[in-house]
Amino acid sequence: MSFHASILTLFPDMFPGTLAHSLAGSALKDGKWSFDAVDIRSFATDKHRTVDDHVAGGGAGMVLKPDILAKAIDGTSHKGPRLLMSPRGAPLTQSFVRELAQGEGCMIICGRFEGIDQRVIDARSLQEVSVGDYVLSGGEPAALVMLDAIVRLLPGVMGHDQSHAEESFEDGLLEHPHYTKPRLWEGLETPEILGSGDHKAIAAWKHAQREALTKARRPDLYDKYTKRKG
Repeated sequence: MSFHASILTLFPDMFPGTLAHSLAGSALKDGKWSFDAVDIRSFATDKHRTVDDHVAGGGAGMVLKPDILAKAIDGTSHKGPRLLMSPRGAPLTQSFVRELAQGEGCMIICGRFEGIDQRVIDARSLQEVSVGDYVLSGGEPAALVMLDAIVRLLPGVMGHDQSHAEESFEDGLLEHPHYTKPRLWEGLETPEILGSGDHKAIAAWKHAQREALTKARRPDLYDKYTKRKG
């Protein structure tokens, strides 16, 4: 089983973008995941292929028309949930990414302008997802971010489950610092414990570092972690 993403966008040429390279690109070539980028504008029926209109009630910007977007959604086959990239959506988390990676795929809708008509969100049961507390020019960069996070967790993409077992957010903590050769660089040494060969002590050091970093940099995560830990 491979993961398939059906992406609805006004700019299909933006895909696969960066996902054509590195791990995601190799996985795409190997058939571990696939995608189709559907042009929303192709569902417009007037001679100008209009997809947006003025904001009801007044205000700046334009809004994607409900009839056109609904046709695009209904006319595109997909697997899994229908996700709308939106700055007002629920924050994208590692646990949600892992949940998606365990499925067969999803539909990703990339908004533009001021957004999309709320009636489409309600009528087509779209799940809004945000990649951060900031506003982008469109949902395409956010979709690429989410897909990258999903693809790297697909079976066989990273090659070894241990590669991501201790990564940031996997268990509620940030990742520990990493070091490599040379052991001494610009007067700075690799921590002595990492060369001790004592795997139990090394694991304890890494965990302590993760706790300390999370507490200092993400107290919100650390608070959740300590509550789960009991």
